[in-house]
Amino acid sequence: MNKPIPYPDLSNEPVWEFNDIDASLTYSYANYLNWLFDDRVELIKGKIFKMSPAPSRVHQEISINLLKFLIKFLDGKSCKVYAAPFDVRFPKESKEDRDVYTVLQPDICVVCDKSKLDDRGCIGAPDLVVEILSPGNTKVELLHKYQIYQEFGVKEYWVVSQSDQSILIYTLNEYGKFQPSKIFSLSEKITSTVLPGFELALDDVFGDVD
Repeated sequence: MNKPIPYPDLSNEPVWEFNDIDASLTYSYANYLNWLFDDRVELIKGKIFKMSPAPSRVHQEISINLLKFLIKFLDGKSCKVYAAPFDVRFPKESKEDRDVYTVLQPDICVVCDKSKLDDRGCIGAPDLVVEILSPGNTKVELLHKYQIYQEFGVKEYWVVSQSDQSILIYTLNEYGKFQPSKIFSLSEKITSTVLPGFELALDDVFGDVD
């Protein structure tokens, strides 16, 4: 594996314009912290992926509907739920900012190990991640995220489709590999292996979205 090409040392100078970044280089979370432009980006193995400027109204309604039920269920429990923008860092070995090359902003994540939380977000895999698909998502981006979530041990991964009004759930097996369950659609209910006792009717997620 080729050693990552480091970002030039700019003495921690802030970067105010996205176009001032050389996309051919490999970046770390230390570089990411100095990016003060409005564009939303994620880092996947040191490479920049530009996010949509703002989620659509339908995307936001679905996110809010999911959050309502997760917040209610987790009230008084040890697990915490967060919604984007919320940085999740995936360290390989060292947790030092300069050694972290993957930083994602899942639409929703649930973290049950509070030692992974700090003032800047989460460092390490959340227990549950929810990604709501948007037209701007590329197949390469989705594949990379699937691989990252699997590699770092996200226990449960929900892929929510706006167009199909469905949710596909992947669960991590004993070998550290994602196993897909069936695709859940309207009139069905989903449960969670990460959150025992949690139950969600898809009609409550998509029913009032139009």
